Amino acid sequence: MKKIVLSTLVVLGLSSAAFAQAATDFVAVDADASGAVTLEEAQVAWPELTAEAFAAADTDANGELSAEEYGLLASAAPAAM
Repeated sequence: MKKIVLSTLVVLGLSSAAFAQAATDFVAVDADASGAVTLEEAQVAWPELTAEAFAAADTDANGELSAEEYGLLASAAPAAM
């Protein structure tokens, strides 16, 4: 499953340069400390993150990224962490 998500992110055009701009850890990105990252919170860290790429990382399709889903998204750009 991880390979499918990562492949989808690559196809959607996310580059490590986009992630490297301001990527941070899950806790820092989860600004409201809800235990999940919304698209808006993720776009603060990664302004070029598209809704499509976010949706691809949101494997349970609940509209938020869990710590695990966030980790998959972040691992698409190893230089970012």
